[in-house]
Amino acid sequence: MNILFVLTYYAPHRTGLTLHVKRVAEALVQRGHQATVLTSRYHPDLPKDETMQGVRVVRLWPLMRLSRTQVMPAFPLAAWRLVGQHDVINVHTPLPESFLFPLFARWRGQRPLVVTHHGDAILPAGWPNRLIEWAIFNSYRLAARYATAVIGYSHDYAEHSPYLRTFRSKVTVVYPPIEIPQPDPAGVEAMRQKYHLEGKTVVGYAGRFVEEKRPDLLIQAIPHLLERFPRLCLAFAGEYLIRYEHFYERCLPLIQKYHEHLLFLGLLPKAQQMADFYALCDVLALPSGTECFGMVQPEAMLCGTPVVVSDTPGGREAVRVTGMGQIFPSGDVPALAESLARVLGNPQTYVKPHHEIAAMFSLEKTVDHYERLFQQGLEQGARRDRS
Repeated sequence: MNILFVLTYYAPHRTGLTLHVKRVAEALVQRGHQATVLTSRYHPDLPKDETMQGVRVVRLWPLMRLSRTQVMPAFPLAAWRLVGQHDVINVHTPLPESFLFPLFARWRGQRPLVVTHHGDAILPAGWPNRLIEWAIFNSYRLAARYATAVIGYSHDYAEHSPYLRTFRSKVTVVYPPIEIPQPDPAGVEAMRQKYHLEGKTVVGYAGRFVEEKRPDLLIQAIPHLLERFPRLCLAFAGEYLIRYEHFYERCLPLIQKYHEHLLFLGLLPKAQQMADFYALCDVLALPSGTECFGMVQPEAMLCGTPVVVSDTPGGREAVRVTGMGQIFPSGDVPALAESLARVLGNPQTYVKPHHEIAAMFSLEKTVDHYERLFQQGLEQGARRDRS
């Protein structure tokens, strides 16, 4: 098959969404398929057209940034051209331009369209963001109505998401592609020494420092934990100075108050660095107010680190199916602290064998699902043509 993947940001941009598409596209190329990615040229140093690990990447110049997305004037024309050159279209939402693909896929020969939904668009307060949310939601609805299949991360999220609920009959649950190397003991020890973490209790956080993920709750939990864990350190791996959101700056009084217990590592771009970071942590925390899944959870589990996560639809999935951690009521700081203390006090109770976690979350299984759904879309299109 010749497959077109469409999303706003692609590698070297690093988020769970971009890693998801990158892993699936590259694995399908290894299986003999052809893959093209249509995305934004979010940095001027990036080439307009290149091949990465067998995947062709077409990047379009953005006129401007609008909240988290990019405004690309050439997008409709490029999408029209590429849709006609591919057998299957896989759109990854939230994507403002997703409304174009039902039209183009139909007019360019009834191309099958598969939509992968990576989470509802939930932006910070303010009427411009409410307008953007409305536009993205309605754009998604048009794409999902035409799609041969809609991929969601879990039944739990699909049942609660306003995006997915409407098209529940089309939704196929596919766990995201999880791939993480085993931690390197020497690398873990080097990281521990570099950041002076010897003898400390390390609570990890992996992700962007943005409001929807509520890292501030984790900092607020510090005074509830210090009596039992006086050498506590919260280690943040990920971007924290976000251009489209200034949540870190708003949290500076809180950060300065507890700065002795905080460590900001920034983005760790290499998979081995992330594996060593997970192994360095005694527990990984996801206090998100909203979370579609959180790929960092099974990644941490595969590195032997239990997880504490908020009781949010989709976000709680990994801990629910593995038992490798604790779930606390969303937004409840004392409950977050108590869950962390419970895991830190008896971590071996929560750690599961590597092979059990790997059997649940597998890159190969995810790619099998994608390949099957793409093939089914082609077969449905062939039946329509014959009829």
